[in-house]
Amino acid sequence: MNGPEIHVEFAPELRLFVPHGRRAGATGVTTDGSSTLGHVVESLGVPLTEVGELVVDGRTVAVSHVPLADESVLVRAVERPQPVPGAPLRFLLDVHLGTLARRMRLLGVDTAYESLDIGDPALASRSAAERRVLLSRDRGLLRRRELWAGAFVYSTQPDDQLRDVLGRFAPQLRPWTRCTACNGLLREASREEVAGQLEGGTRRSYDVFAQCGECGRAYWRGAHHEQLEAIVGRALAEFGSG
Repeated sequence: MNGPEIHVEFAPELRLFVPHGRRAGATGVTTDGSSTLGHVVESLGVPLTEVGELVVDGRTVAVSHVPLADESVLVRAVERPQPVPGAPLRFLLDVHLGTLARRMRLLGVDTAYESLDIGDPALASRSAAERRVLLSRDRGLLRRRELWAGAFVYSTQPDDQLRDVLGRFAPQLRPWTRCTACNGLLREASREEVAGQLEGGTRRSYDVFAQCGECGRAYWRGAHHEQLEAIVGRALAEFGSG
């Protein structure tokens, strides 16, 4: 870029995306005189999915604003909880977020997940076709123009990832209503209906079952139920039922 210089300052939440030298206070950025402010912000490393208000010399502008020389820009983070246009609120997670996907489904949040790497174009297109918020740690994927909506997952730890998503989007929580394997809805089932999936000890020890209406997988309160109850309990205590 070889045009007017502007002064850009990022909100603290966004500084992890920008080079170290630009993280503290306002820094000078030379533009080409024709690129939009949205393009300038992304060129500095910040996906627009993470950007809230753009404030230029005290006034809010759109990402399509073309900056002029000596303008001062404040880039704010998205507000929380973040409103998402349209309904219902649904998500799509990339191949690296399998544990997060299962936990979101455990809480009854409509969560599609690609267990195979189908490529960025296909993921972005599915987000648009199904109107799902794409969650990813891939900044390049979040910059794709065909995305319907997206969000960066800031942590690598599943507990923190879940808290981040629930705090950011405030989805309605309906624990124990979705299949953690395929995202289908669960229904009550009798022992006889799921007998083919049960070992002898399970058939004798349990009498309350559920079954996925999509893939047919059976569920009961097995050995890992206490761990799952803890995940659900923490989520409900902090974020309620949405």
